[in-house]
Amino acid sequence: MVSLISLVGVFTISISIERLKKTLLFLVSFAAGALLGGAFLDLFPEVKSENLPAINLALFILLGMIIFFILEKIICWRHCHIPTTEDHPHPVGLMNLIGDGLHNFIDGMIIAGSFLVSPVLGLTTTVAIILHEVPQEIGDFGILIHAGYAWSKALLYNFLSALASVLGAVITILIGSKISNLTQYLIPVTIGGFIYIATADLIPELKKETALGKSFLQLISLVLGIGLMWLLTMIE
Repeated sequence: MVSLISLVGVFTISISIERLKKTLLFLVSFAAGALLGGAFLDLFPEVKSENLPAINLALFILLGMIIFFILEKIICWRHCHIPTTEDHPHPVGLMNLIGDGLHNFIDGMIIAGSFLVSPVLGLTTTVAIILHEVPQEIGDFGILIHAGYAWSKALLYNFLSALASVLGAVITILIGSKISNLTQYLIPVTIGGFIYIATADLIPELKKETALGKSFLQLISLVLGIGLMWLLTMIE
């Protein structure tokens, strides 16, 4: 059910291509805010509750950023000057799919772990994660379209990335309590990945727009992405 939230982008298909192009950078700025908000306001408190030493937390966040830097270099070994098209998608899309896949994997682990404690806690956790996923998946869909993917491929790949939550849940059920040690290291690596994608890939795209009015709207959209993630953490 949580994986199906990734298909929320289908509701934007009714928007015309020209209107989408005009609003795409605002969607990207919203996604950047959602990624930063998810990293600092959602995942960071989660890993702090695991009592991971501060130096280890910092090192694994840095490791996550380095891993995603290496992934980006592998995906696009040289600086690409070819415009983004359906036949030539830019690596930010694949980078986001990998980062989102890790996040969804952890979500699945958290949901299954909560149900192992009690059904009530499991349902509450599932609802909270769904509320977090809706704004993030809208942003993820916008990133894939911005990266040059066709509508159908963006929906399909986003859904396949979301299915990582099922894998996370299955592993948690099979391994049980032993999985807690794994989440201590996966979460900060994911935080590093989210920070890298937002600051190294998405925000530089926003800097290409220099018009004062549009830049201000991008800032508002960025803050809305962060604010919405903060609001959802308050609801939990």
